[in-house]
Amino acid sequence: MSITAQLASLLAMIGTGIVAGAFMDMIGTGIASTGKTSIVRRRAIILETIGWLIAGCFAFAVLFAFRDGAWRMYDPLAQVSGLLLYAAIFHKPFRLLGRIIIVIVIRPLLFVVRLIVWFFMYIVRIILAVLLLLTQPFRFIYYRVFRFHFKNKSK
Repeated sequence: MSITAQLASLLAMIGTGIVAGAFMDMIGTGIASTGKTSIVRRRAIILETIGWLIAGCFAFAVLFAFRDGAWRMYDPLAQVSGLLLYAAIFHKPFRLLGRIIIVIVIRPLLFVVRLIVWFFMYIVRIILAVLLLLTQPFRFIYYRVFRFHFKNKSK
């Protein structure tokens, strides 16, 4: 393996450390922003474990792409270096980018989804109101004639 390929794979492992740091920071921020009694917070350990497993699978996929899955002794050090680089340098820009994505992409999508759900619920309410209005005479007759037959008389 040439020096250039080793340098590229080292930089790739540092990059996986940075991505893993950002991913775990995203999971931690998401868990911290939920309510204290939320099911997400109660299952935080499981979610973080799954997050670390996904980050590990991603690192192996990158390792497989660069070196056909060959693991070297400096790979964990490169990944820890990437995590530390994220914590020292890339933390604030990633958080800013995350806030921008939330404001520009996620909130408008949630607004559109809520608007569609509200519209369908409104249509369902109108249909139910019309059905209740059309069945009002039959319900009146039913309650006048049959409701006393099912009532238990206490003695």
